[in-house]
Amino acid sequence: MKRRSKLDIVNDMLLSIQEKGGKIKPTHLMYKANLSHKLLKGYLDELVAKEMVKEVKEKQTNYLLLTDKGHSFIAQFKKMKEFQETFGL
Repeated sequence: MKRRSKLDIVNDMLLSIQEKGGKIKPTHLMYKANLSHKLLKGYLDELVAKEMVKEVKEKQTNYLLLTDKGHSFIAQFKKMKEFQETFGL
């Protein structure tokens, strides 16, 4: 089984948030993206720092929101994957 690259994991995380309407609880993201808590935390810290994901709190519950930059990453990643498949790379 092929291991996921960092970009694949980031894309999986962002897609999981997008599929939930752009807003997801961290625990749900951990399960959907198939990550351990430690890995999730590391990736989330980076995505928040890069402004692809925003953390918000509503009624004592933390949520993760997909930003415009996160949507842009998904679109660019999709183009890159299509390019790879087109040229067999």
